[in-house]
Amino acid sequence: MSGTFSTIAPSSADGVLTITLNRPESLNAFNEQMSIELAAVLKTAAREDSVRCVVLTGAGKGFCSGQDLAEIKDRYTDPTISQDIDFATLLRQKYNPLVTRLRTLEKPIVAAINGVAAGAGAAFAFACDLRICARSAAFAMAFTSIGLVPDSAACLTLMQHVGYARAAEMLLLGEKIPAEQALAWGLVNRVVDDAELPAKTAELAAKLARMPTRALGLTKRLLNSAWNTTLEQQLESEAFLQFTAGNTADHREGVRAFLEKRKPNFAGR
Repeated sequence: MSGTFSTIAPSSADGVLTITLNRPESLNAFNEQMSIELAAVLKTAAREDSVRCVVLTGAGKGFCSGQDLAEIKDRYTDPTISQDIDFATLLRQKYNPLVTRLRTLEKPIVAAINGVAAGAGAAFAFACDLRICARSAAFAMAFTSIGLVPDSAACLTLMQHVGYARAAEMLLLGEKIPAEQALAWGLVNRVVDDAELPAKTAELAAKLARMPTRALGLTKRLLNSAWNTTLEQQLESEAFLQFTAGNTADHREGVRAFLEKRKPNFAGR
């Protein structure tokens, strides 16, 4: 992946694009530059056929601790600067497009949660398709502890993953949820020992990258639409997208492989 980055470290191999949030000194807190770089890399991932799976993870001891409050501390500590912060514009311009990209990118995205995931950082993980979590990792939705409301679609994605009661518990109380509890709740798909996280993530991502990428992307589209549609609309969406999938090279390869009793060799087309 071309380009120079200061807050993320992207790397590509065998169809897998790994995006490492790379501000370990702040537990990969999200700042202005990271929003620009992450948006650029996700845009590239969407248009490059060579990318068939995306992994999002963090450097050091944290996944992402949310908004970097140090970036806006003067608004709270300097009496000569207006304390008014336009959070609405911040969300609309920086956070919301990233969450939308994660949810709508028609390629599988795996969050490899290597440490604490807090606030918007946790919401980014919730917006991914699959979550594999180090045993020492934890989630913290501490918006209310600083007098704010959840953002980055955290209410929606948490409701989808764990239901109202547990989403309310996480978002109202703001208590830390360790990895094993997150697994029991259905918030993450797998929990592995810390030392095994890179290898297990690579194994999962490689499997996804070998699968029929178009079919995975179209399935992701159906999953997203299923939350706010009627039965009739969903059935019609399935019919339309099944027509699309049925005309891909990977569908023909899959059927031929089945008939010839061999493993398919999907090309992502």
